[in-house]
Amino acid sequence: METTLLLCSQLNMCESKEKTFFKLIHGSGKEETSKEAKIRAKEKRNRLSLLVQKLEFHEDTHSSRWGHLAKETRVSPEEAVKWGESFEKLLSRRDGLEAFTRFLKTEFSEENIEFWIACEDFKKSKEPQQIHLKAKAIYEKFIQTDAPQEVNLDFHTKEVITKSITHPTLHCFDAAQSRVYQLMEQDSYTRFLKSDIYLDLIEGRPKRPTNLRRRSRSFTCNEFQDVKSDVAIWL
Repeated sequence: METTLLLCSQLNMCESKEKTFFKLIHGSGKEETSKEAKIRAKEKRNRLSLLVQKLEFHEDTHSSRWGHLAKETRVSPEEAVKWGESFEKLLSRRDGLEAFTRFLKTEFSEENIEFWIACEDFKKSKEPQQIHLKAKAIYEKFIQTDAPQEVNLDFHTKEVITKSITHPTLHCFDAAQSRVYQLMEQDSYTRFLKSDIYLDLIEGRPKRPTNLRRRSRSFTCNEFQDVKSDVAIWL
């Protein structure tokens, strides 16, 4: 009898402990679930906040960039009209040079103005190493047969440059530059004055997007290592 009572007592104690244990487990699970839900909600709010900040930053940057570009490229109709007075006056103005370059890109002949710009920069060279490196780069890019941006020159002019390129001088491209200048003045410049790009400027209309065959690889002297260049003032 005593043994039976003792067993019953122990079973009751075990049952009580099991109930307590399950209550603790169940309660802990609820508490853990609640904590996890709060953490997830906080993380979600943080991610949303970061996303909004990024979108606002992007919009501000985008607006600022386009506003800056619009300010830079603004040309008065009066200024644009002056470009029609002569080809020399057009190229002497930075905005005029930029507009003419855009026009040549629509005709797929931007290598002409880029060669002219390169020659202008080349003639400012002072150090012998500078002269040699820039001359070589201009020759390989614009003059030699099958050059990536070969300009249209007669055989004699190309031959003279080819023979002098090993010992270049500041005037070794003068004949070629003069030839390309004449081609642009007599041909491209006339069409530029009748183009939408120019007419929009003199009438004060917004700049239109242009469809280009390819992105022009503008001449820069970054192609030369350790060689300083002033070509940036032309671009």
